[in-house]
Amino acid sequence: MVDVIRSSFAEVEPQAEELGRHFYGTLFRIAPQTRDLFPINMEVQRSRLLRALVHVVQMVDQPDDLMPFLEQLGRDHRKFGVLAQHYDAVGAALIGSIRQFSGPAWTAEMENAWTDAYGIVANAMIDAAQAERGPASWLGRVVDHQRVGWDLAMITVQTSEPIPYRAGQYLSVETPQRPRLWRYLSPANAPRPDGTLDFHVRAVDGGWVSRAIVAHSRIGDTWRIGPPMGRMHVDVESGRDLLMVTGGTGVAPIKALLEDLAARPTQPHTQVFVGGRTWDDLYDFPSLRRLSYSNTWLDIVPVVEKEEAGTGAERGTLADVVTRYGAWADHDVMVCGSPAMIRATVSRMLVAGTPLDRIRYDPFTMD
Repeated sequence: MVDVIRSSFAEVEPQAEELGRHFYGTLFRIAPQTRDLFPINMEVQRSRLLRALVHVVQMVDQPDDLMPFLEQLGRDHRKFGVLAQHYDAVGAALIGSIRQFSGPAWTAEMENAWTDAYGIVANAMIDAAQAERGPASWLGRVVDHQRVGWDLAMITVQTSEPIPYRAGQYLSVETPQRPRLWRYLSPANAPRPDGTLDFHVRAVDGGWVSRAIVAHSRIGDTWRIGPPMGRMHVDVESGRDLLMVTGGTGVAPIKALLEDLAARPTQPHTQVFVGGRTWDDLYDFPSLRRLSYSNTWLDIVPVVEKEEAGTGAERGTLADVVTRYGAWADHDVMVCGSPAMIRATVSRMLVAGTPLDRIRYDPFTMD
């Protein structure tokens, strides 16, 4: 089943954009009631579908990793109002679209493989959603909005009740400026009793939600926030030292994890590399430095790609600098940042000798 799914998906992947349009057109035709679950502009939603498809296809032979991901996804989809009967329509539209774009190459073996695989996906999501007893979403009020630069803002949201997330996890948010368009954001703080969440948001090219948050969010706005997702956490039982590599707004979940560690009775020695193209990209470095001054177990190393005198930063990309220091084979490793940074850093670390099973990162890091 795994080989058939991967090979058949590889054949249609070059037509991904057209496949996405066909899928949603089919879904809305056979189940018109589902149209109201989606935003008016479907461009972002189509890209999310395809990223999710690729992720599932890549993990279909890794059930220990895939099942927790699908269970989180099922719980998360409750916020849209998705019902169990919607999954049948989605499956018919998905398999029908792949069949259509496969053309004469489509076989009964492919039909069976995709039907079985989708059944695994749908059942895991449905079971997790039906077993969940917590809220489908929470409401939060924007209580602070600070522009750090033309494309970056720090926003504090206070929820109606504390959200049960772990430091390092991410949440989906819906804002009044972009209804039914959700974006994943990682809180930059460990959970607090007052329910406040700090978010770091950079406006990215083509980012409908991120650009609206940075430019147009206002104190008093009401956000809707979905259930926590992600598997980033520190394994304090491993007995190993910790390496964290972060760039851009990927510093937010790292900051939350460090705050959580600082509150524990004991901490592993933790080395953090925080990077950017220029010194200005290290927008939250002062707060990380202050944290290191008050915690002897923590060491922070700034990294910039363009040399700037007087900063004391290492020169190069994060991948360059981290592997220059060694293979880190005896450390637990966490990587947070843009997809390109994660790919480059993880690839270089694997070549340098870092064991794959020691490296943690989350897949959904795009707008």
